[in-house]
Amino acid sequence: MDTRSPLVVSTHELGRRPGAMRPLARTVPAPAELGTEVIAVPQGSDIELDLRLEAVMDGVLVSGAVHAQAAGQCVRCLRDLDEDLTVHLSELYLYPGGRAAAKAAGDEEAGELPELVGDRLDLEPALVDALVLALPFQPLCTPDCPGLCPRCGERLADLPADHDHEDLDPRWSALGSLFAGDDADGADGPVGADGPAVPAPEPERTD
Repeated sequence: MDTRSPLVVSTHELGRRPGAMRPLARTVPAPAELGTEVIAVPQGSDIELDLRLEAVMDGVLVSGAVHAQAAGQCVRCLRDLDEDLTVHLSELYLYPGGRAAAKAAGDEEAGELPELVGDRLDLEPALVDALVLALPFQPLCTPDCPGLCPRCGERLADLPADHDHEDLDPRWSALGSLFAGDDADGADGPVGADGPAVPAPEPERTD
């Protein structure tokens, strides 16, 4: 545990008397890898914590709201998008030795809960899980985003309703290439039946 991390919280002032509470409101920088390739909370961006620490019989219950902003791209049209996130966080941190005691008692579920280190708890794993699960699996700029034109690659939402591309018969395409070749041959002058026209020589001058 990195005690310098803003997501590491001391519970010393809370004590261990069940029912004791204290608020935890702070803004922290987002940790790395908080999302997926298509959408994520940018590393270092602000995450607002509006939480409450409550001492219970087995440990400290952390609950409340977390606010963040994710950035990504629409999976259909690749438009950049921002999404405000507000998630509810609820995590029980067992007192030191609590996991071993839970496993010894046969409570496997409690044996997987996070545990305090001394009087400190680390919010980062619970924060990452809550925010990543709240991110859309396939983010869209609008629910009915039509995506990209398969021919020109432009966003269909930005194009007129009658946007279309003319499909040419491949036989016409081949004919067009022949005309293009003729134009290239005649670039230096008119073409006759026997080839390019050659200008007649000028008559010799006699003095």
